[in-house]
Amino acid sequence: MLAWILVGGRLTDAPALAALPRPDLVIAADGGARHAALLGVKIDLWVGDFDSSEGLNVDAPREQHPTAKDSTDFELAVNVARQRGAGELLILGAFGGRFDHAFALALGACRLAREGLKVSLHSGDEAGYPLLPKVPVRLDLQAGQIFSVLAASELRGLTLRGARWPLTDSNVPLGSGFTVSNEAAGGMLEAELMGGVALLTVLEEMRRA
Repeated sequence: MLAWILVGGRLTDAPALAALPRPDLVIAADGGARHAALLGVKIDLWVGDFDSSEGLNVDAPREQHPTAKDSTDFELAVNVARQRGAGELLILGAFGGRFDHAFALALGACRLAREGLKVSLHSGDEAGYPLLPKVPVRLDLQAGQIFSVLAASELRGLTLRGARWPLTDSNVPLGSGFTVSNEAAGGMLEAELMGGVALLTVLEEMRRA
């Protein structure tokens, strides 16, 4: 089951949104509910402490949580999706907004992938995919499309095929800029990793960062 998790970051009205797989379940995390109109979906459940939803009127069942809590609204939304049987998560509005929220969300997405869920992130103009050991990421990209491999730990044995600057069994330090702003050669981009955890991000339009 595919669940869309709507979060409060940037969501750009871009052609890539129309190509996304349609959800079986839509859970909005607090201010992420504002994205439902652009996406043309009905929210099945709206969760959070609602501190970022002022003036937002959405016709959806609400699950209220206190502001003083141990989980982010994103984590609350994911918990609901998993309880309802979702094995695949598409997180929309994942980039932009407050850096602490975006950073925690990106790392959380990698953790969820390590727990066995299929996870991807999207903001219309940008997408992200957790990259884990022996779980390759394969994407059909246009020549010149910009992608980065962001090392969330020390990376061991990173291999990139179908890239302008390919790599074979390379080690990458935590947070290194070595694998930022590569370009697809056109066709299938393949990324494989032997150890560590990373997030592979893609700009949906061919432009320089």
